[in-house]
Amino acid sequence: MRTSGGAATSGVWGAAPGNGEGEGPGHSTPRHHRRLTALDGLRLIAALMVALYHYGGRGGEITKAWGASPRHQFPHLSQAFAYGCLGVQLFFVISGFVICMSGWGRSLRSFTASRAARLYPAYWAAILLVTAAFALPFARHYGSVSASDTLVNLTMLQQPFGAERVLGVCWTLWVEVRFYALFALFVVLPGATRHRVVLFCAVWTLASALTTAAHAEALKVVVMPEHSSFFIGGIGLYLVHRYGHSLTAWGIVAMSFLIGQHHAVAGLWHPPGPHHFSYRSPLVIIAVLALGYAAVAAVAVGGDRWPSWRWLPVAGALTYPFYLVHEHLGWVVVEVLHRRLGIPSYGVLVLTVTLMLALAWVLHVGVERRLTPLLRRGLEKAPQGKPAADA
Repeated sequence: MRTSGGAATSGVWGAAPGNGEGEGPGHSTPRHHRRLTALDGLRLIAALMVALYHYGGRGGEITKAWGASPRHQFPHLSQAFAYGCLGVQLFFVISGFVICMSGWGRSLRSFTASRAARLYPAYWAAILLVTAAFALPFARHYGSVSASDTLVNLTMLQQPFGAERVLGVCWTLWVEVRFYALFALFVVLPGATRHRVVLFCAVWTLASALTTAAHAEALKVVVMPEHSSFFIGGIGLYLVHRYGHSLTAWGIVAMSFLIGQHHAVAGLWHPPGPHHFSYRSPLVIIAVLALGYAAVAAVAVGGDRWPSWRWLPVAGALTYPFYLVHEHLGWVVVEVLHRRLGIPSYGVLVLTVTLMLALAWVLHVGVERRLTPLLRRGLEKAPQGKPAADA
């Protein structure tokens, strides 16, 4: 969500005021704000949507875990769970908001170090956990990844190199990484200003349209036309949050939604039929996306007027590790609880989500809190020059 990233892969902290470059008298002064804890809650909701989709809204490997199609396990809810995959698009909108906020006023080195330190520690731990779980005798039927491909997975670049994925959700991280690279190159490196961010959104939207029209498959890898509009929408909402209402910012948001819903419907809708696991209504897809946009917009407009419940930052901290481990390890847990221990389906669903959240907390405390600051400091530290005598 992928990502996050879905996804969705950053602490949601208030941005410092801009440097004012290129933001002359015609623009309002940036507003001060503190941590937007409501975004943490939205990120967890998006992750739970994806988890319900993976556990009860699709076929594939989860059918092995249940011993039958989730459609039979959840006859009244599997149809609703099928819409949970749209949590990925919500992740991307939130990511656009947060990355624009966190990248404002930062150097390229600081931005890059922050992103790498946030993504990799929990990701490495998830790779090791899933690899170890699938090596267990009763879990080998889910399939294992070769040692070579597993090592490539540690780079997070397995997809462009054609290696098999250890984590099914990591495709969203590859999307996020490309977004980070584009934003770093065209906004962070030259310095974020309102004008530059608006131009970035406009150029990326136009490039997405031209790439799609030209059927330029090679350019699609960079431009990501099927995902770009969601990140752009989040960026537009951050402009609303930072500078207040403006026709330009809301125009960016509106354009991104209109294009994004088209890609979502095209990618997720299919005619009803006996060979399909689920039938998603185009109108419901659009409605779910609209609710996601509206929720992020409410945070953008409401700012620090939202309540700061203590559990919201905890929810934000758990989201990324939960997202990473919930699918594949969830298969193993579902099989043990349902097929071996005989616990009813709805009980298994609640227990599996709870156990995955508990594991996410362990990863956050035991891995992220320890390794993320160390990795960030190491990457931010400028290399020392050689003494003159050794030059």
